[in-house]
Amino acid sequence: MQTSLGAIDTAILILYGCVLIAMGVYYKRKCRTAEQFMVADHSIPAWAAGLAVMSAYTSSISYIATPGKAFDSNWNPMIFALCIFPAAWLACKYAVPYYRKARLISVYSFLEDRLGSWGRIYAAFAFVLYMIGRVAVILYLASLLLETFVPWNIATVIIIIGLVTIVYTLLGGMEAVIWTDVMQSVIMIAGILFCAVSLSIQVFSGPEPLIQAAIDNNKFSFGSLKLTLASQEHLLDRTIWVMLIYGITEAFRSLLADQNYVQKYCSVPTERDAKRSIWIAMLIYIPLTAVFLYIGTMLYAFYSPAGKALGEGITKGDQIFPYYIATEVPAGLKGLIIAAIIAAAMSTVDSALNCSATVLLLDFYKRYFKPDIGEESSLAFLRITTVIWGVLGTGAALLMIQARSILDVWWQISGIFGGALLGLFILAFLRVRLNLPQGLISIAVSIVVISWGTFARDLPDSWRWAQCNLDGIIVGAVGTAALMVVAGVFAMMNRKQGIRT
Repeated sequence: MQTSLGAIDTAILILYGCVLIAMGVYYKRKCRTAEQFMVADHSIPAWAAGLAVMSAYTSSISYIATPGKAFDSNWNPMIFALCIFPAAWLACKYAVPYYRKARLISVYSFLEDRLGSWGRIYAAFAFVLYMIGRVAVILYLASLLLETFVPWNIATVIIIIGLVTIVYTLLGGMEAVIWTDVMQSVIMIAGILFCAVSLSIQVFSGPEPLIQAAIDNNKFSFGSLKLTLASQEHLLDRTIWVMLIYGITEAFRSLLADQNYVQKYCSVPTERDAKRSIWIAMLIYIPLTAVFLYIGTMLYAFYSPAGKALGEGITKGDQIFPYYIATEVPAGLKGLIIAAIIAAAMSTVDSALNCSATVLLLDFYKRYFKPDIGEESSLAFLRITTVIWGVLGTGAALLMIQARSILDVWWQISGIFGGALLGLFILAFLRVRLNLPQGLISIAVSIVVISWGTFARDLPDSWRWAQCNLDGIIVGAVGTAALMVVAGVFAMMNRKQGIRT
C-alpha cells in the first residue's frame, strides 16, 4: 500500500535529517583524537549514556518487529526483557569495576589478558560480523515503514537511511553518537506513547470493546509452560523456558561482552556513573518493551473481524504497525512517528558503526599490523572503517527484504554470532586458562554445534536422526554451553596434570 506524506510530515523528516547532519558537523570540531572518536574523552554524563544504552536495545527491531511479534503470537518477548535484571546486577557488581579500573576501550582486550590472544581475535572478529547483521536488520525495518510513504522502492530507502547515518557517525564520533541518541530517544518515547494512547481509545471505545478478540485468542500469554525446548509449529506455543534461556544468554552477552554497550558506559567519567547509566537504561527499556507489546496486541484487536479490515498486501506482522501509521495517524503527528522509528534505527546503527570501527582499529590494525600508528592515522582509519562497515551493513539489509519474521531472523543472527562470545567472557571472569590448541578446539566445537542447530533442519527421512529440533533462537545458548563444557574438561585435565597454560 502506498500513501504519500503531506507537506508538514515531509518537512519534519527533512528537518530531522538536516539536524542529524548538523550535529555530526558540530561534533566534528571536538573530535580531534582517536580517543575522542571512540569514548568522547570519558566526558558523557550518566543519564545521557543510559539513554544511549537504552537506544541500543530499543531499535527499530523493538519499534516494528516487537509489535509485529505480539500481533502474530503473544507477549513471549517480555520474558526476554525481564531477564535483563540479573544481568544488569552482575555487570555492575563485577564487570564494570574491572573494565573501569583497566580503562578498557575495547572490551575484547580483557579476553587477551585472561585467556590469550586467541580469545581476543575470535571475539573481536565475531563481533564485527555480528554488527553487519544488526545494521542490516535495523535498516530494513526502518525502511519497511518509510517505503509506505515515499515514491521509492525499499532498496532505495535502505540506501538513503544508511548513507545519512554513515555521514553523521563518521564526522562526530562517539559524542555525536550519544547526543544524537539522546535526541532520538526522546522522539522515540514520545512517538510510542502517542500510538499506545491512540490505539487504546480506538480499541476500548464503543459498546463492544475490540479487546475481547485479543483475550479470546490468548494474546496476553507469556508463552507455553510445556517442558520442552523444541521448535513449535505455531508461534503461540513457544515456551517460556525457551525465552528464559535466550533472554538470560543475550542479556549477559550484551552487558558483559558487547562493545556497543561497554563502550558507552566506559565513556562516562566514573565507575559510579557507569553503573548508573546501566540502571537508567534498563529501567526505561523494560516498561518500553511492555508498551511495544501492548501496541501489537491492540493492533490485533483493532484489525480483528469486529474491527477494521487490513488492506491488501499485508501478509506478515512486521507490516502491521507501518500500515496503522499510514492509515490511522493524522498528518503532522504521522511525520513525528515516522521520525521516531527512523530515530530508533539510526540510534542503533550509528553505535554499531562506531564500535565496529573501534574494534577494527584496536583489536586488529593497531594490535597486529601497525602498533605505532599515529593519532591522525588512527582517526582516519576509524572514519574509513565506519564507512566500509556502513556500506556492508546496508548491502546486507538489501538481502533481508524476503524474510518472513525479522524478529526471528534477528534472534538467529544473535545466536549464531554471539554464541561463543558469552562463553569466552564467562571463562575469562572465572579465570579458566587454556592453551592455544585447547582454546581453538573449544571454539571449533561451539561453531559446529551452532552450525548444526542452525542448518540441520527439515532433513530427509534418512538423515532425520541428525536433525536439530531445538527452537532456533536458543542455538547460541547451546553453543555457549558446548564451549564451556569442552573448556571445563580441558581445565580439569590441566589442573590434574599440573600444566600451566
